[in-house]
Amino acid sequence: MRNSMEREKPRKKYGPSTVVTLKAVRESEMGVFLDAETGNTNDDILLHKTQQTSEVKVGDEVKVFLYLDPKRRLTASMRVPKMREGQIARLKVINVSKDGAFLDVGAERGIFMPFAGMRGNLQVGEVVWAKLYTDKSGRLAVTMKVEDEIRRASVKADKSVHKGQEISGSIYNITDSGIFMLTKERYIAFIPHQEAPYRPRVGEEITARVIYIRQDGRLNASLREAKEKAMNSDSDKLLMFLQNHEGKMPYSDESSPELIKGKFHISKAAFKRALGRLMKDGLVEERDGWTFLK
Repeated sequence: MRNSMEREKPRKKYGPSTVVTLKAVRESEMGVFLDAETGNTNDDILLHKTQQTSEVKVGDEVKVFLYLDPKRRLTASMRVPKMREGQIARLKVINVSKDGAFLDVGAERGIFMPFAGMRGNLQVGEVVWAKLYTDKSGRLAVTMKVEDEIRRASVKADKSVHKGQEISGSIYNITDSGIFMLTKERYIAFIPHQEAPYRPRVGEEITARVIYIRQDGRLNASLREAKEKAMNSDSDKLLMFLQNHEGKMPYSDESSPELIKGKFHISKAAFKRALGRLMKDGLVEERDGWTFLK
């Protein structure tokens, strides 16, 4: 009966992308071998000298990160992730594949992020908000679905924040309704798509302008310039266009919003404000649906 129970007892087996504490059981020229606790010395895991952050001797118990080497052998390193499970951090993308991406968490190898955990099409070198967790197979993984963690880590905007103030931070999500960013002060700011003249990327660091302070302490923001500043830059844009086109253009107050948007990438209202500024300054005039430099 005893022998039968021993045969049925499952052997403990470790896998890659895990952090475990193992005992060094024998030495070799390459380093030390760690007990994989299977009862078979062939399963012992090599902790190479180059993967040791301090000297390890037989009998020592060491905390290691397990990964597969180029020959698909389970290997150990004392360079473990610098963040704990459940924590979020800004992590660098070090590889991208059709199945997902690998992010740098400070371990010997990057940690895999499955496609389902990605936000947008990532590129190598980008830095994004991500959370470290253990997947169903017991391996460490990361995900960009960090909304709950960011909400808990955020703070309410205090009375020093005012409308028109510039805020800087990084984008952690983009939805159909708009863009979500976490500022350096840990405020959550929402940017409606109509307040974004360009489409930023998830993870991008941006500077926005506060346009509304909500009662719950969150902010609404805009990536557009304030009207007065935008009017100046739009006026300069129209003036330069006229100067480069013999002092005339077939656009005026009568032009359609679609035509203005397609040509100058600004709204019809912004175009009229800029044109009005130039006319008030005596720099241009309109005739028969055209605008001319004076």
